[in-house]
Amino acid sequence: MRHLAVLFPLLALAAVPAEARLPADPLGSPMWDYHGARLFGDAPVVFDNRVRVILPVIAEDQHVVPVTVDARGLEGVERIVLFADLNPIPVAIDYRPIHAEPFVATRIKLDQRTPVRAAVLTYDGTWHVAGGWIDAAGGGCSAPPVSRVRGDWADHLGEMRGASFANGGSTRLRFGFRHPMDTGLVENIPAYNIEELAVTDAGGAKVAAMKVYGSVAEDPSFTLELPGAQGPMNVAARDSGGLEFVGTLAPLRP
Repeated sequence: MRHLAVLFPLLALAAVPAEARLPADPLGSPMWDYHGARLFGDAPVVFDNRVRVILPVIAEDQHVVPVTVDARGLEGVERIVLFADLNPIPVAIDYRPIHAEPFVATRIKLDQRTPVRAAVLTYDGTWHVAGGWIDAAGGGCSAPPVSRVRGDWADHLGEMRGASFANGGSTRLRFGFRHPMDTGLVENIPAYNIEELAVTDAGGAKVAAMKVYGSVAEDPSFTLELPGAQGPMNVAARDSGGLEFVGTLAPLRP
């Protein structure tokens, strides 16, 4: 009986649902508990203003909403997950700044007014979360992209544009691909989006990697930061149809 008396409290602790261990949401989102349990599991979660999420209060165009995440106030960042609570495709990107700064900017689609957040995982296993509400009209994820309406999307599929340039003591990479980034939520248009991208240096070493989801805007663009001065960087992307797109970002000369 003494063994059972010890075992019962342990079983009770194991049965506590993950959402019960999440901190209360300062944004009051009805989906916080769901996403928190799904994304973070049993890991500790804190709301942290050292994670800067720069976003508009009102989306001028729900199909193209700029978001910047700057987690350089934290040490030992391993992942940055950008997600919108009330989107039908909540996660936009899952970024691993392997040898890059914990900074990323992109553009996303929004289907309604929603909290948009960044969750930053540090080496100690803690998720640091910040974000805010954005007012947006409906249909960002459920309307056809402009290139589908024009009918010229296939003519420019995978074309890459971008460059790298000095930004103080670091190097900024800015690049994008022509791609419809179909969500699968438009009638008769299946899901079709860039899924993965990687940045490598001239020697082939991986500098950064990212998983990309359909809630990223059409013709996706990304801005990354690398420490110090850098030479040419190679970018490779693969979409959900298995096509691969590659390009090199050469430093801009003053």
